[in-house]
Amino acid sequence: MENAIDILRNAWKHRDGAIVLTTVDGRGQANSIYATCSEMTTDGRIVVADNYFDKTRANILGGSTAVVLFITDEGTSYQVKGRISYETSGDNFDFMKSWNPMKHPGHAATVIAIEELYSGSKKLL
Repeated sequence: MENAIDILRNAWKHRDGAIVLTTVDGRGQANSIYATCSEMTTDGRIVVADNYFDKTRANILGGSTAVVLFITDEGTSYQVKGRISYETSGDNFDFMKSWNPMKHPGHAATVIAIEELYSGSKKLL
């Protein structure tokens, strides 16, 4: 039987379009963005390029957790919840720079460490 991270990796390969990244500010106000520049690391973390973040960057630096929502080409939805870090150097930053289009600034790699995973209402992790 596949483990949850393997299920996520397979779903990620078949995602359809942009992901939705949600963070919250210190008052609990949610902020969601569409992110087209995102990839998954070999160990199952989701990396999103900070190309034009404003509220999202402030929320991350303020200690927000993250929710990532995406849909597959078969119409199955996945929701990932976890801790998020903001990295301006190092391996994750270099990874982001390797696939982020040159036309975008790539200020930082935001890295989501997966703590919970859902497919629809079914909890997988």
